[in-house]
Amino acid sequence: MLWIKFAVSAMVIIFSGSRLSRYGDIIAEKTGLGGSLVGVVLMASVTSLPELVTGISAVVFVGAPDIAVGDVLGSCVFNLFILAALLDAIHKPMPITTTAHHGHILSAAAGIVLLCITAFCILFPHYNFAVGWIGIGSLLIFLLYPVALKIIGEYEKKQIAVSKEAQTDLKYEQMTLRQAAIRYAVHAAIVVVAAAILPEIGTQIAAESGLGQTFVGSILMALTSSLPEVVVSMAAVRIKAVDMAIGNLFGSNLFNLFILAVDDLFFQQGPLLNNISPSHVFSAGTAIVMTAISIIGLTYRAQRKYWLWGWDSIAMIVLFVLNFILLLLQTGIA
Repeated sequence: MLWIKFAVSAMVIIFSGSRLSRYGDIIAEKTGLGGSLVGVVLMASVTSLPELVTGISAVVFVGAPDIAVGDVLGSCVFNLFILAALLDAIHKPMPITTTAHHGHILSAAAGIVLLCITAFCILFPHYNFAVGWIGIGSLLIFLLYPVALKIIGEYEKKQIAVSKEAQTDLKYEQMTLRQAAIRYAVHAAIVVVAAAILPEIGTQIAAESGLGQTFVGSILMALTSSLPEVVVSMAAVRIKAVDMAIGNLFGSNLFNLFILAVDDLFFQQGPLLNNISPSHVFSAGTAIVMTAISIIGLTYRAQRKYWLWGWDSIAMIVLFVLNFILLLLQTGIA
């Protein structure tokens, strides 16, 4: 029954998450935002709602900080895996990083900064001293996240002004902003309810299967809560909105790390990152290296694919598999 409940919750998130993203896209069009900025800010916050609700529910109602942190860091790794394994595979004929614009390097680099702060706090908890009950690392993330969005937003506005592409043909003339906003709110509520159920189910699966909260949070919960990103990003690539797809994934990782700081705010037993398994540093380190590889790919712009993927995507896929194996070894199963 646990797995059935888990599957039903996952399917609800897939369904409403994809609808939520579509209405978010309509709202973006009606308000005149650029494609990359929509991906980094609007779409990312939409598709990351499951991580937000799952994390708060895990620390407040379930008392499972490892699931909350594992969900966030595992989602960061999985989002980069989506970029490498899925988006690059369906993008023809060149590697996807070749056609994306350089502005994504900003959001990727900002993600590395926040990931480094997180990894440092996990490795050296005695330096992550509490301000009240919140860790100094989380306070730094609270401070740097809006700064990163401001820098990215200003860069995108400059690019739009230079290219004179502030407005393209309308895709959603048949729907008003008010209609889109109402439907957006309905599907957001559905995603919130479905995601709130997952931490308790995940905790029970961890206890009954012997997999442990770190593995369940980093793999099972992260996979489920990243499903909206999968649906939205693949659909964007199919309609040749590559920058929106990539912006969604890098933006989701930024928002996920902001969620980690929010989780710390709700976790009142002390700094969140001081009360988890050190093995979460595997996922944080993997996300850092995978993001760095994607920056190299965006800069180098290789013209050739090896079967379905560019060399950068192959390297990121290998890292994802290695992280999975390390987490399995940590549980004592492999």
